[in-house]
Amino acid sequence: MEYNKPQIITFDKIGSSQLGYITIAETQKNVPFEIQRVYWTYYTPHDVTRGGHAHKELQQMIFAVSGTIIFNTEDKDGNKETFTLDHPTKGLYIPKLVWRDIQFSHNAVLLCLASEIYDEEDYFRDYESFKETVGKK
Repeated sequence: MEYNKPQIITFDKIGSSQLGYITIAETQKNVPFEIQRVYWTYYTPHDVTRGGHAHKELQQMIFAVSGTIIFNTEDKDGNKETFTLDHPTKGLYIPKLVWRDIQFSHNAVLLCLASEIYDEEDYFRDYESFKETVGKK
């Protein structure tokens, strides 16, 4: 599998409807980077758009562990895609240099596995600055 563009990766579901399920994410097995940070967002109002940024180096694997989360992405070549996370086994891989806007359903919980620790310098928070910088690469 190529890991140079945003894409949905389906993770295995282990268990049964009688006992419940577990889904496992492992560095360099089904997550194509070493996990340095884990965070989750929740109680995001459904009428609020989050995201509005890209990362210079950070890679992410993102899950909707509850609810539905919609990602609108744009990569460094200007390719735009929409991804819907609506099941805990669906992970969205986002490589570096991908702009994203995010919409949450009511009570959605986003879980993110990140390749880097938090660094504000890694962010593009202005779309025009992102487009200008990646256009030179």
